Amino acid sequence: MGKIIIKRLLQTIPTLLVVVTLTFCLTRMLPGDPAVAILGIEANAEDIEAMRAEMNLDKSLPEQYALYLGGLVHGDFGYSYSYRQDVLPLITSRIPNTLTLTLTALLFAFIIGTSVGIIAALKQNTIFDYIVMVITLVGVSMPIFWLALMLVLQFSVKMNLLPVMGMGDLSKGFGDVVSHMILPGFCLATIPMATFARTMRSSMIDIMSSDYIRCLRARGIKKLKVILIHGLKNALPPLITVLGLQIAGTFTGAIITEGIFSWPGMGTMINTAINNRDYSLIQGAVLFSAIMFVFCNMLVDIAYAILNPKVKLEKG
Repeated sequence: MGKIIIKRLLQTIPTLLVVVTLTFCLTRMLPGDPAVAILGIEANAEDIEAMRAEMNLDKSLPEQYALYLGGLVHGDFGYSYSYRQDVLPLITSRIPNTLTLTLTALLFAFIIGTSVGIIAALKQNTIFDYIVMVITLVGVSMPIFWLALMLVLQFSVKMNLLPVMGMGDLSKGFGDVVSHMILPGFCLATIPMATFARTMRSSMIDIMSSDYIRCLRARGIKKLKVILIHGLKNALPPLITVLGLQIAGTFTGAIITEGIFSWPGMGTMINTAINNRDYSLIQGAVLFSAIMFVFCNMLVDIAYAILNPKVKLEKG
């Protein structure tokens, strides 16, 4: 297992290098001058040129790229001129807020989606199963930004039940934090929840119709024990694979959701960085997100190897 982890870590180096290169090139293609975005359109030419020199934008693209890579090697993600602080501390101060929202949504989606999928599989071709399939199809197809706006309109504007701005204040009580998290958390959980339910349903149907499950039932083992111990364990590997993909999708969806609900996380920070043409902050946020995504995928691979003995034998 240790060799597999080391191998995966070494494989991430070229992946992250590609991410750094693509992000660097794409940020330079953004319309507008970052110096003008920071100083304002009323700034004179001398101040703009001085700002461009301070941001190393007066150098050629290969020189800028070399300086950026050199900084990354030494742990320097750059300086954010829109927030007036280093990029790395800025990201580390925002990432807990985004992880709180993302992991809460994923946990909720995993528990509910998995449970509904198991029940739908056990009640295959019943009314409950048909209703679940329709609801999950709608959930997978529904755009997050549209759902967020509809929730705000219904539960905040019309009914005035839930707040929509910020993440709450723990000093006002845990309930204040929970109330601020309900709407953005539900938005983020919708697509993963529907995906988990559909995946678990399909996987459980295949497992429960297999020969060894029939043998276990023929031996008189209780149905609940067969489902939870033998069926669920063998149905989990496909779900773990989907979980790895949903981590990236949920984190990406958080960028949109945080902007709508003014959640002080990575999403609002990236939106501000894009609007201000803050190259260093955009590059640092994307690179940090890529590192998290690669790390989560590695954890998923390890979990898959633990749950599926065939993977360990093949790798051995």
